[in-house]
Amino acid sequence: MCCSGSRRAGWAGMCLALLTLSVLVGGCRSNHSTVPTSTRIGVVDPQRVLSDTNAGKKAKDMLASFAKNRQALIELEEKELRRMEEDFMKQGSVLSANAKREREEQFRRRMSEYQQKVTDLNREVQDKQKEVLDGFREKIETLSGRVAKRLELQAVFDRGRGGPTLYFDEGVDVSSQVIEEFNKTYP
Repeated sequence: MCCSGSRRAGWAGMCLALLTLSVLVGGCRSNHSTVPTSTRIGVVDPQRVLSDTNAGKKAKDMLASFAKNRQALIELEEKELRRMEEDFMKQGSVLSANAKREREEQFRRRMSEYQQKVTDLNREVQDKQKEVLDGFREKIETLSGRVAKRLELQAVFDRGRGGPTLYFDEGVDVSSQVIEEFNKTYP
């Protein structure tokens, strides 16, 4: 009799293990799944939206003009430095040692100011680009959401370089629809 009690405990343990395994493997299935049977996705190319929309073209033109303006300021400073250097070279032989040192020091100060100005202007251009492109990116995201709802998409991914999309079928590219929506919203 001592063995039959132990067999029953082993049999009960085995049944419990099989029941647990069947629940784990099979899960608690029901026919009421919350996951759609087919997932609809889209991709959008932000660079194309920037290049092909009226607002994107205006933004690019504005950034180019801003950068060109800053470059013109840098070129003016360069001309002034070249003029100072040429004057110093021409007058170097007739200047006293003290006057030479003063001019060299003045030139070094101006060169240092110039380098700081170039750094500041480049930072200004980068900040302006970031500001404009971040604002444009927000608009792309909003309008991509609008297009996704209209087309009943569950997700829209960035297809741009460095984006999360490695491969996609051209049929899921909704860039044209986003461009169309962009031009309607921001003429």
